[in-house]
Amino acid sequence: MKLKIAVLAGDGIGPEVINQAVKVCDAVAVKYNHEIKWIPALTGAAAIDAVGEPYPDETHKICINADAILFGAIGHPKYDNNPSAKVRPEQGLLKMRKKLGLFANVRPTFTFPSLIDNSPLKRERIEGTDLVFLRELTGGIYFGEKGRKDGGETAFDTCTYTRKEVIRLAKKGFELAMTRSKKLCCVDKANVLESSRLWRETVQAMEKEYPEVEVSYEFVDAVAMRLVQWPNSYDVLITENLFGDILTDEASVISGSMGLMPSASVGENHYLYEPIHGSYPQAAGKNIANPLATILSAAMMFEDAFGLKEEAESIRNVVNKSLAAGVVTEDLSGDNKAYKTSDVGDWLVLNL
Repeated sequence: MKLKIAVLAGDGIGPEVINQAVKVCDAVAVKYNHEIKWIPALTGAAAIDAVGEPYPDETHKICINADAILFGAIGHPKYDNNPSAKVRPEQGLLKMRKKLGLFANVRPTFTFPSLIDNSPLKRERIEGTDLVFLRELTGGIYFGEKGRKDGGETAFDTCTYTRKEVIRLAKKGFELAMTRSKKLCCVDKANVLESSRLWRETVQAMEKEYPEVEVSYEFVDAVAMRLVQWPNSYDVLITENLFGDILTDEASVISGSMGLMPSASVGENHYLYEPIHGSYPQAAGKNIANPLATILSAAMMFEDAFGLKEEAESIRNVVNKSLAAGVVTEDLSGDNKAYKTSDVGDWLVLNL
């Protein structure tokens, strides 16, 4: 296959981890006789510094014309520490999601046999965990009306959802559940929030279209508790933007490191793949960042965007081998040797 992939390295450790993912993808392309054309584009603080805009029109053109997008991370301390900044890297991320129609964030959480004791949770709590969150990504409080009043002394953010937005996200959840264990959990706060009541009644009305799927409805606070008590009781969970943002970060520590978890943001026509960790500016340029989440995101890209399951599995297998062999960066090495970011990438390429 000929694959055209937009590569948005972004800020902080983004360029370093993206470079390793590109190396691994190129090795897979050689092994399976594919041709990849990489098209780099600016986003985040790097784009603000270059052109004054965190998601430039030129970047958008590159993204809409690509078969898929591989994304690093955005964020920089000079913006994080300045709450009055008019232009921020995160605005570019929200703009990109909205303009590309990336309404569903797909976040798997699973454990690695060789790292199960790295988790802050007990082994018996997390063994067998293999769940997926589908977080609605282009609606809710992040995109609702917001502002200040009373001379700046009162602030407000409005959470707004339409039934259509709920249906399209829930449809993906039901369809994903059908390919797994046919269990779906709708996460809301329907005892308090009107927007959550819309979510719940909409999903309830869809149940008859998927009679094989067992659907449960749980309040977000209860799910937050159960994620650290019995995470392996969940399979597919669907939820709105803010709840999903918080819960998926909570779930990510189950594996033992945020540096291991991949994700995808998908719409009707566009597909973006990215690690769940941030830009980690303290590590930028030091060649110590864990590239495995980005590399596993590339595996998701091969399987989901291109239908290349064997290629994806080859990446996952070699990542598991590297973990078992202790070829890991300092966040996972403990008292053992810590490998550099680029060394991990080189090892994976060599062992593919």
